[in-house]
Amino acid sequence: MSITKEVKKKSMFDTVIGQFNKTADLIELNPNIRKILSVANNEIIIHFPVKKDNGEVEIFTGYRVQHNNALGPYKGGLRYHPTVDVEDAKALAMWMTWKTSLAGLPYGGAKGGIQIDPRQYSIGELERITRRFTYALGENIGPEHDIPAPDVNTNAQTMAWIADTYMSTKSSSERSKNQHVVTGKPVGSGGLEGRNRSTGYGVYLTIKLFFEGKGESLKDKTFIVQGYGNVGYWVSHFLTNDGAKLIAVQDAHATIFNETGIDSEALFEHSKNRIDSVEGFEGAVEMNPKDFFGIECDIIIPAALGNQITAANAGNVKARLIAEGANGPIDVEGEKIILEKGITIIPDILCNSGGVIGSYFEWLQNRNGELWFLEEVMDKLEKKLTQVYKSVASMVAEKQIDWRTAAYIIAITRIETAYKQRGIFP
Repeated sequence: MSITKEVKKKSMFDTVIGQFNKTADLIELNPNIRKILSVANNEIIIHFPVKKDNGEVEIFTGYRVQHNNALGPYKGGLRYHPTVDVEDAKALAMWMTWKTSLAGLPYGGAKGGIQIDPRQYSIGELERITRRFTYALGENIGPEHDIPAPDVNTNAQTMAWIADTYMSTKSSSERSKNQHVVTGKPVGSGGLEGRNRSTGYGVYLTIKLFFEGKGESLKDKTFIVQGYGNVGYWVSHFLTNDGAKLIAVQDAHATIFNETGIDSEALFEHSKNRIDSVEGFEGAVEMNPKDFFGIECDIIIPAALGNQITAANAGNVKARLIAEGANGPIDVEGEKIILEKGITIIPDILCNSGGVIGSYFEWLQNRNGELWFLEEVMDKLEKKLTQVYKSVASMVAEKQIDWRTAAYIIAITRIETAYKQRGIFP
């Protein structure tokens, strides 16, 4: 009789802690600070009831993990997805700590969400679920404590519901001072012009700067995108405007391909009408999803969920560049294979940091009672992103290391410095 040993599937937390330990070893991180940064400050799990449209009550589970606030208030998205759990939230919160530190923002890292498939609920039900979750979180969020933002399957409307619910718990004189409890709100409700495109713009800009560093333009560069939500659409919009060619897109429902190019705007309109799916788009043919990462192209943009490129498919990759629009789309084993093939990875904490930089601008706008316009926002975003990109590029050149390691060195060293300067209470 043969016994098959069960192999534990690697989680996103395995990936992020592996990346952290690699960098901690490399920079000889202070062992006491290493202990602090290897765990989250707070892990909040909330079970809460909501009455559905049919009168039945359903119990939902929500999460908020606050990793570290050495540099400022916790900051990070809320996602609505069936796979949301505390382990994923821990990983995503840790990535947010590195991301905000790398960008030089006065924030720490947090993440959370609700274990739910939003497609199975009406708009009214989603509103009640969101408001009840916000009320249950209570003082665990706040404009100077923990500031949520949109993430997978959440949007400006979700943030408006959260802001309104949170502000309704305050006295009338205090409500206006709490508008910046979330970012990514609708423009008419305290949101920032350009916030919706900031993450995708950041992915685009880092790709552009990468090729400019090699004396090349984006014209006729081919790219493929996994995930065609807010990030996938906007990065495609900006890249195609610069002459690059979108040749394949994958989402949870279909994988489509057209070697002559896919119209990014037409696909976006189609996906909205199909409830956020590229399935059935007439400007491309469907292909086997297993072959997606093996498509010959210049750029791969994973902009969906984590752990998509692994040891099982990394060997098939033929691109020159992978730009991480999602958080943690490549696991540790997959990354080793990618780097051995000589392919460059622009890491998530740099590549998709335009979103949190845009969120910082919105937070400042609300906090200071100001109004920023689109052109001003995009100018500020480009300047900040370019500065962060160049700092990582300089570290890569100086130490002859990969881009993720360079970004991690900058981010973690910045937090280590803060702890060393301030000490640890008491």
